[in-house]
Parts: sequence; C-alpha cells; structure tokens
Amino acid sequence: MTIRTDKWTWSAVAVVIALASVRAAHAQTPAGAGDVRLTLEEATERAVDRAPRLAEARAREAAARSTYDSRKAIALPSGTVSSSISRNNHVDEVLIPSGSGSRVLYPDIPTNYRIRGEALFPVYAFGRVSATLDAARSDIDAASAEIRTSDADVRLETSRVYWLLVTTGETVRVLEQSLARADAYVTEVRARVDAGVLPPNDLLSSQAQRAREYVRLVQARNDRAVVELELGRLVGEPAGVHIVATSPVDRVTSAAAAIVSESPAALIAKALAGRSENAVLLARSASLRSSANAARANVKPYITGVVAVEPAKPNLRFVPPTDTWKTAWTTGFNLTWPLFDSGKSRAEGAALTAQAEAVDARRRDFEENVAVEIRQRLLDLESGHVALDASSEGVAAATEARRVVDERFRAGVATNTEVLDAQLALLEALMEQNRLQAALRLFEARLVRAVGNK
Repeated sequence: MTIRTDKWTWSAVAVVIALASVRAAHAQTPAGAGDVRLTLEEATERAVDRAPRLAEARAREAAARSTYDSRKAIALPSGTVSSSISRNNHVDEVLIPSGSGSRVLYPDIPTNYRIRGEALFPVYAFGRVSATLDAARSDIDAASAEIRTSDADVRLETSRVYWLLVTTGETVRVLEQSLARADAYVTEVRARVDAGVLPPNDLLSSQAQRAREYVRLVQARNDRAVVELELGRLVGEPAGVHIVATSPVDRVTSAAAAIVSESPAALIAKALAGRSENAVLLARSASLRSSANAARANVKPYITGVVAVEPAKPNLRFVPPTDTWKTAWTTGFNLTWPLFDSGKSRAEGAALTAQAEAVDARRRDFEENVAVEIRQRLLDLESGHVALDASSEGVAAATEARRVVDERFRAGVATNTEVLDAQLALLEALMEQNRLQAALRLFEARLVRAVGNK
C-alpha cells in the first residue's frame, strides 16, 4: 500500500503541474517586479527609435541634402575680396613741361596698396548646372528610400526576435514540465526498487533519462537567454533584464490583417510600387544618368558676368599715377569654351551611363524576385495555416486521450506513468501549436516586409 500511496501522490502532483502548464501554453508568464513587459508594437517602435542603421541612413540623407545645397550654389553669384601691399625700388620721376613749370608724368611711389572686390554671376552653363542638380536631387531621393528600407528591415528583425522569444519561452516551459515528470518517474522507480518490485538497473535508466531531460532544459534556457539579449539590444534594454512578451501569439497583427486578404497580383503590384528598394534603384539610375549628362556638358561653353571694384594707391588706371587712393570699376561678360579635352568628358559620360544600365538591370532582377517572394510568402502562410489546423486536431486528440487515461486511472486499470505520458503528450501538442502560431506570425511579418508596408 505504501507504493500505491506514493504513486498516487506523485501522479496528483504531476497532474497539477501539467494543468498549470496547459494554462500557460496560451498565456504569457507573469512579469516580476524588475521585468520588462513589451507588446510587439512597443518593441518595434523602440527598436526603430534607436536603431543605429536608421541613424546612419538619416545621416546619409542629411549629407545628400547638403551636397544638393552645395551644388545649387554653383548657379548663384559668388564674390571675392583680395588686398595686397608691395614695396618697390625708387625710380627717377618723369617730368613733362606744363605751362610755366613742369608736371610729374611718372612719380616715384615705392609703396603700393591694392584692394579688389569681385562678383561673378553665372549666366548660362549649357546644361551643366541643371544636370548636376538633378543628380544631387536623385541622391536625396535614394537616401530617403534607404531610410525606409532600414526601417522595414529593423521592423522585420524585431518581429523575428520577438516571436523567437515567445517560442523559446514556451520550449523552456514544456521542458520544465518534462523534467518534473522525469523527477516523479525517478521517485516512483526508486520506491519500487526499494520494495523489490523492479531491478536496480531500472533506477539507473530512469536517472539517465532524467539527466538527458535536464541537459535539454539547460540548452533551452540558454537559447532563451540569447534571444532575450538580442531583443534587449534591439529595444535598448541592458543585459540581464528579463523581457516578457505580452502580444497574443494567436492573433493576426494589424499590418498583416490589412493585406492577407488581397490577391497575389494586387500584392505584387503594391510591392513594385511601394518597395523602397525599388525606389533606391530608380533614384540611383537617375542620378547616374544626370551625372553623365553633366560630364558630357564639360565640353560646352559657359557664360559668366563679372563686376569688380578696385581701390588702389596709386591706381595705375589713372594717368598720371598719384600717391592717393583712387577707385576703378569693371563690368562685363566672359565666354569660356573648352573645345577639346582628349575625350575625357565623353569617356566619363559613357562610364556613368554604363553604371546606370547596370542599376537598371539590377532593378529588373529585383522586380522579378519580388513576384517570386510574394508568392513564396503566401505559400508559407497557406502551409502555416494548414499545419496549425492539424496541430489543433492533435491538441484535441491529446486532450481526449488524457481524459480517457484519467478515467482508466481512477478505475484502477491504468498506471500513473500512463497518466503522465498522456499529460506530457498534451503539453507537447500545445507547445507545438504555440510554435506554429509564432511561425505564422513571422510569416505574416515577412509578407508585410515583402509588400513594403510597415
């Protein structure tokens, strides 16, 4: 009777633990006082706010805008001011007769002062400036699209790590229950060995099995800790902080709900129009072609206007020179025509055009891959739903099997090991269902990324 009492006691304990784990299979573990609770949306927004790759992309956009401002200044007036002072040797003054006396024609003025202020006004550049500005503007568009690309990548990475945290957490829980079942089984076998019902090697076998379960649990806890560190890095939490995922794994995300009902053709069209990678390639191609036009324009003439004011002492534009400050001014137009550069501009234009054609080819390849990717994500979703339905049937079957074994145990025709095995089968079925639900959420996130929505 002692053995029977022990069996009943450990069976009851295992059933209580198992029932607790069944409830935990569809609910998140309560957070402790120092734990951080995060929904998927909260984790994503925190990751986007602090992502270094997004900061880099924004800095590149700022650099592109500054480059545009710099090139725009080429078409605006510019001014320079220069001054000089020089000391010359003494010379004999040149005098000419003037009435009753003489007049100095060329004085001895050894110290000369000169100040010149000059303003240049671009008048016409035969396409140079407009092509340069078009290239800079396309670079801004590309940098802005790269920001959206980085944003989408961060959101997908955060979703992946978030659902992986959910999966690893559930794995830890089921293995903890498996270890509890192994402990109960080891105790039961030890009691039977002590009573002489079983041989000692059965106890050693059960202890070896329990050790293997414990090793699996240690590995699963390590996997969860690694994923927790990764999610903490993404959202800005220090190492060691326990993160609790609170988003329900059995609910479709709002971003996915908006597109999962659309046809493949509609999704492909939306992806081609909305994917930021496509916008980057279009902008890069336009920038290269505009740069090619600017390079070819280097052999065309350009016209500039000039206005200059030049105070000097002496001012040699006035005859005879005198040791006093006098101001001269100049205004006019300059025509410059680089007639020949040995083919340098033509070669640069051809090289840039070839690079643009390479980008166009990459864009066509991207568009073809988008269509394949969209259909692949839809197939993943379809297979995920089918697998989840099959898993739900497995959970229902495991639940019924546990009920039957419980009734047989109460009738005295089943052992407690059979009860524990049935309970463990139900737990594993529930964990498998949870893993498939997390995988389905990840498939939805990848579809959202493929379409180009946030």
